[in-house]
Amino acid sequence: MDNWFLWTVLAMITFGAWGFFPKLAVSYISPQSAIIYQVIGGLLVGIIGLASVKFKPDMHPMGILYALLTGITGVLGTLFYYAAASRGQISIVVSLTALYPIITILLAIIFLHETLVLKQYIGLGFALAAIFLLTG
Repeated sequence: MDNWFLWTVLAMITFGAWGFFPKLAVSYISPQSAIIYQVIGGLLVGIIGLASVKFKPDMHPMGILYALLTGITGVLGTLFYYAAASRGQISIVVSLTALYPIITILLAIIFLHETLVLKQYIGLGFALAAIFLLTG
């Protein structure tokens, strides 16, 4: 098994759990409260990461900027996800949210000049069709 594949499977498993736990959380507390506790959980992971680099993380202005933007958009997206989870069926909410790669792909095409082949465009078409089918 390739190194990237193992990490991908681990990400899939943890994101799957990430998609499920908010429904449980917002059945007991508000989305705003849930995001606070999630950030605390993230800080615990961050402290472990900081220790793993001996408390000397890499320093580059653009890397720091993009990492901060990742954190901001990730936490905002999670707050929106909690709000949706508290109001809708988690099976539909998580399915639609999981289509976020459509946005990533468009950004990669526009800003990184990445290209797609026909088969990948067809896959995007199916993803767009999923939005219609899940909300119709």
